[in-house]
Amino acid sequence: MGKHVVVGSGQVGTHLARKLAAQGHEVTVVTRSGSGPAGTTRVAADVADKARLIELTRGADALYNCVNPQYHRWLTDWPPMAGSFLAAAEASGAVYVMLGNLYPYGPVTGPMTEDLPLSSTSAKAQVRARMWHDALAAHEAGRIRTTEVRGSDYFGPGGTDQGYLGDRFLVPLRAGKTIQVPYPVDVPHSWTYLPDVADALIVAGGDERAWGRPWHVPTAEPLSFRQLGERMAAQLGLPAPKVAQIPWALVRAAGLFSPMLGELKHVRYQFTAPYVLDSSAFQRTFGVEPTPIEQALKATLEG
Repeated sequence: MGKHVVVGSGQVGTHLARKLAAQGHEVTVVTRSGSGPAGTTRVAADVADKARLIELTRGADALYNCVNPQYHRWLTDWPPMAGSFLAAAEASGAVYVMLGNLYPYGPVTGPMTEDLPLSSTSAKAQVRARMWHDALAAHEAGRIRTTEVRGSDYFGPGGTDQGYLGDRFLVPLRAGKTIQVPYPVDVPHSWTYLPDVADALIVAGGDERAWGRPWHVPTAEPLSFRQLGERMAAQLGLPAPKVAQIPWALVRAAGLFSPMLGELKHVRYQFTAPYVLDSSAFQRTFGVEPTPIEQALKATLEG
């Protein structure tokens, strides 16, 4: 069994740390608050403190970047943390596994594959693209070993209440009330199941075939907000719910008072046209399939 350092204990980091610990690994969870699941060593530290992260990663087999700064703080928070991760990976020799996302691709036509250019013009997306390019350059120079695992919008047990399929979706669903969402309700969209994200990170960290390139998390077929509501309601024995789009003018107005709502305009393109993740490369290479959607929805409702 090996030593694994998981930085971040949010919706992905918690699943990852639990799975690694269940496999018998020594797991250290690093967060600013010192939180983390039982069965792990929990450490309070500032990830931007390069010397501290190097110390904590000493002797590790893998270092997982599962940090998730608030979206409106990416420009300020990510660069110093990214520098710490690279320094720790180089000093320790640990495989650096980055939890990425799809923002750097920008608007696309057709399914997204890992060979798409990171061509988004968004400043925040460019920060994430730069993080991957810097890590890949260090890998190609022989200084570190790295990979990035990218998923679409998350759902599942332990998901954030603020997510698209969190309490704002589930509470009215269970109550038989109208589900209100900020985007069109009938556009196909890929949704990535949280336990599948954790499994993909573990595979990527332990299999050298994963290193030196990005991968997409195994993800089931795309579903619209309306389809998700119908399938979840059926599992609960409820009639199909009414799903309605909040007028965009109201969303924009609310964004004047809420930094998080104000950021929705940057990702609106992901929901106004089909947004489809192709994860066939990971599935084919590692023999890993996404959790069947009905099973994943059932676990989400029970979680």
